[in-house]
Amino acid sequence: QNSSEMPETITSRDAARFPIVASCTLLGLYLFFKIFSQEYINLLLSMYFFVLGILALSHTISPMMNRFFPANFPNKQYQLLFTQGSGESKEEIVNYEFDTKDLVCLALSTVVGVWYLLRKHWIANNLFGLAFSLNGVELLHLNNVSTGCILLGGLFIYDVFWVFGTNVMVTVAKSFEAPIKLVFPQDLLEKGLEADNFAMLGLGDIVIPGIFIALLLRFDISLKKNTHTYFYTSFVAYIFGLGLTIFIMHIFKHAQPALLYLVPACIGFPLLVALAKGEVTEMFSYESSAEILPHTPRLTHFPTVSGSPASLADSMQQKLSCPRRRRQQSPSAM
Repeated sequence: QNSSEMPETITSRDAARFPIVASCTLLGLYLFFKIFSQEYINLLLSMYFFVLGILALSHTISPMMNRFFPANFPNKQYQLLFTQGSGESKEEIVNYEFDTKDLVCLALSTVVGVWYLLRKHWIANNLFGLAFSLNGVELLHLNNVSTGCILLGGLFIYDVFWVFGTNVMVTVAKSFEAPIKLVFPQDLLEKGLEADNFAMLGLGDIVIPGIFIALLLRFDISLKKNTHTYFYTSFVAYIFGLGLTIFIMHIFKHAQPALLYLVPACIGFPLLVALAKGEVTEMFSYESSAEILPHTPRLTHFPTVSGSPASLADSMQQKLSCPRRRRQQSPSAM
């Protein structure tokens, strides 16, 4: 509501091309690790994800941290403005408004970032990984169930091929020293926080089903039945699929493509519920892009207002009553 970052809507064409782009990226990383020194590549990636991780974690913990600040906290407003040109041709490159509370969150996130950079500790890795996942679900937006099925179906084939068909996925995951995966210590009871034998879950296995589950939550709200049946069903389906992945991996002692089990569960369970309730037509005809949810107002225009947050809020409130043209959005990068 308060950020100029609008969700990036994934169209059916984007969904169809996603596995191809992901495959090219994965193969490119694999070749990079084979040709160039792994040490230098990971040094560059560590610095890159160090900056991104701090920003993502700061954005994630900011709402929670606001509860801990006292009412009399001296919260000053700041604006970082960087422009190009002068006069009528002046163009804004960076226009970022923040306050003292944001700086505190940024400082705490920087501590975690330095800890990750120096130690590569699994807890710091997971904090950054969770922050990336939450920001990914927030910024990526599916507008209908058909697009979600295309996206999940394509990545189902992608995941199965690159894990079972080649060693590319496993090689990149083990070589890539960046918080693009959650790690779970298997020797935690033996070595405590110094555990070094990990099972891994890629962030894509969280974000991709996550944006589909978020779509089903919006569909639940659009039905106006005060129930979240499809959300809870898909959420339980995700837990079931993840548990099945771990079980199969434990039985066969081989890396498993998580989407092989998550995709059928996350699509199949809600579809069975829709069949039982006779709401299949409503599910596949639902378009969330036209929906403005009461608890998540979607502003399509963000006026530039200098002054207090109150003046900014007043200006936004006035703009809400007028129709606006949606501004061009640049693709979000994960």
